Amino acid sequence: MRAVGFAILGAALAFAVIAAPSLAGPVGSPSGPLPAVFTMTNSASGNQIVEFERATSGTLTWVANFSTGGTGTGASLADQGSLALTSNHQWLLVVDAGSNQVSVLKVGQSGGQPWLTLTDVVGSGGLLPVSIAIHDDLVFVLNDGSSISQGDIAGFTLASNGHLHPIAGSTQALSTSGATGAAQISFNPAGTLLAVTEKTTSLIDVYAVSSSGVTHPAISHASQGSTPYGFAFSPSGTLVVSEAGPGSLSSYSVGPHGFWHVDSSSVTDFQGAPCWVVVSLNGAYAYTTNAHSNTISSYTIGPGGRLTLLQAVAASTGATPTDEALTSGGHLLYVYDAGSGQIEGFGVHSDGTLVWETTVGGLVPTAEGLVAI
Repeated sequence: MRAVGFAILGAALAFAVIAAPSLAGPVGSPSGPLPAVFTMTNSASGNQIVEFERATSGTLTWVANFSTGGTGTGASLADQGSLALTSNHQWLLVVDAGSNQVSVLKVGQSGGQPWLTLTDVVGSGGLLPVSIAIHDDLVFVLNDGSSISQGDIAGFTLASNGHLHPIAGSTQALSTSGATGAAQISFNPAGTLLAVTEKTTSLIDVYAVSSSGVTHPAISHASQGSTPYGFAFSPSGTLVVSEAGPGSLSSYSVGPHGFWHVDSSSVTDFQGAPCWVVVSLNGAYAYTTNAHSNTISSYTIGPGGRLTLLQAVAASTGATPTDEALTSGGHLLYVYDAGSGQIEGFGVHSDGTLVWETTVGGLVPTAEGLVAI
């Protein structure tokens, strides 16, 4: 167990600030969360959370880097969901893929700024954790595995003091002992099912979950298009999945025991490598970043979960857009451009259109993941 807050203080050029090592932070008791955006360095020499304060206008101002107490891999995890916030924004969880751990940080404020305090670092329940799912006090980690260790999902409870406790009967294997290219894990809105995408096998696994976190073996479904990658559930439970191979999105209705119905099959966005997906808070729109086209595409989600392409190019981005994050109010969409080391913010209008608002640069090349309050 850890209970330490670490941060970099001082002003410098953006790249130097964001890449610098952590130093002790100011004295003070963190309290409730402030609007902020978080990513991580994923550095093999020591993973850090990079925190930005978010203004009402959407402008981001670097606050500090906070040690996670673990290490990254120094290379892309090819995932979605490496960082996750609890619904009350009190806790930030992050994978430390290099040390096979998960870290918990309390989200608060100090001196009028957003602030993080490390509360726990635990083993992830497998090798190479890449994605985290949270529902109430249940936390599940997706471990991609290795040539000598099969990938799995592993469950924990998150206690009120920020500690993680393994759940007996929560660990289940992925579809095969071979490489799966596991990309993301997430709960459905009811918290009764977990979905996992496997890029290499082009399978989507669905696990039934009890209220105590005990899981059943996966029901594996063939993805409508190859290389299922990122995904998001709509508030009504429609599962919207990107397909990096054909450059499309598909949608599914998932039943209570993991069985499903295809709502839309491989609706193309005419772009290259759609990989990351978010759904608007009202469930009307889906947005995917196209890593090979430097664009964001938008879709409408209609009755029965049917997808319709709204704009093939809803916005142009910097180089290699990857992770996305909507703010808690749903009015701002942030995108991490991995190829140019920057985060861009876009205003989300009621008709689903996007308007550029802000850009902040200087992120290290190994940065990974994105969440926002």
